Amino acid sequence: MNPYPLEVTPRSGKVSEGMAAAVHHALLWLVVGNAIGVMIATLLLLPQLNVLLDEWSYGRWIIVHMNLGLYGWCSLPLIGFLFRAYKADQGSTAQWCRPVIWLWSAALVLGSITWLSGDSSGKLFLDWSGVARVFFPLAMVALWLLLAVSLGTTWKSASNQRGRMAKLGGLAVLLVVPAVIFIACNPNLYPAVNPDTGGPTGASQFESSLAIVAILLMLPYGLTRRAVKTTRVIPIAWLVLLGEAILCAALGRSDISHHRPAQYLSLGSLLLWIPLMPIYYGAFKWHPATSKWRTAFLMWWGALVVSGWVMFLPGVLDHFKFTDGLVGHSLTAIAGFVTALLIFVMIQLLGEAGWIFNREWSFYAWNAGVLAYVLLMTAAGWLEGIDPAFTIVPGVVRNLIYLLRLMTGLAMLAASLDWLTDSMALNRGRQIKSALVLLEKSA
Repeated sequence: MNPYPLEVTPRSGKVSEGMAAAVHHALLWLVVGNAIGVMIATLLLLPQLNVLLDEWSYGRWIIVHMNLGLYGWCSLPLIGFLFRAYKADQGSTAQWCRPVIWLWSAALVLGSITWLSGDSSGKLFLDWSGVARVFFPLAMVALWLLLAVSLGTTWKSASNQRGRMAKLGGLAVLLVVPAVIFIACNPNLYPAVNPDTGGPTGASQFESSLAIVAILLMLPYGLTRRAVKTTRVIPIAWLVLLGEAILCAALGRSDISHHRPAQYLSLGSLLLWIPLMPIYYGAFKWHPATSKWRTAFLMWWGALVVSGWVMFLPGVLDHFKFTDGLVGHSLTAIAGFVTALLIFVMIQLLGEAGWIFNREWSFYAWNAGVLAYVLLMTAAGWLEGIDPAFTIVPGVVRNLIYLLRLMTGLAMLAASLDWLTDSMALNRGRQIKSALVLLEKSA
């Protein structure tokens, strides 16, 4: 019998220790990254404040902001996904999931200290150097060992031979990642800025976009099952991907101008995925709690595809290149599409405990904040394309745009704080339920 009132037990659902830790740490780094984002937005609005920070000024904080976004917020939910896929959060290996998460977060703390100290490789998202360059790959190795041991303990009991081989193949791929990260961070391996290239071409943009499409097509198979036994949209989607991959392979890989029709027309074929991707995801069964965020990530996906193609067009890219307009496009990708996708995945993994992401105000605060940010930066980029000094020399319009951008950052920070607070309640709920189980057993 439960000796405590029902209302003191939050809706925790059936969430493993590893999954709860991955979600909690992901949200913690999202909040830290957002707080830093608000600070650097303030520094852009009031650049004289940089003097007070001495060496820890905008240039160093922006590195921390971007890396915590990639290796903290974007990576930890995927670690939770790996825990579930390899059943590492069950059985004898479950007790090691939380230490692996803490080791990963410790690597981020160490990395942040080195970046703020000015110790960096100089390469975007490959800034790991010194002790951090060794420690972070070791955290990856610890994760790999946990997944490998878990696969070994469940190998004989697994009934799906194809699934076992897929997991084995996944381990083989993950094994090389720590070494690749360590080697790529070597500042002497290749220059941070390559003078021999004129930048992204239609072919390179097409290539990276198709890789994202492939990930989106594979993702449902690790999360759920088909909604119906036979559906045409699934093979059609894979055939479209194959056709676009062949088209991409036929494009030149040299330094080719984006003014060539073959470059921007081939990239425009990605527009097919705006209607196709929602239909594809509709062919799978999803937890009802994912509905809002599934819609959000598909809408941000459509916006990303359209804006990415429009910005690549001749005349448009020439106007927006090296301006705040591309900052807005990047935020569409990370804060819009990727964040909505990650939350959708986490809700699917958490099940009933996914309530932590579904408060109305925080959902709209985040998405409206991102949308406002993107529109503001697009406007700033357009004005900067007309006058390159627009963002350098403070003015009334420039300051107003940057003030509004700061407000959008505060809205996103508030939403992420709400999710972090609820994740803390989720963990407390799990602890209460565990204590109740022990009390019942002892009684």
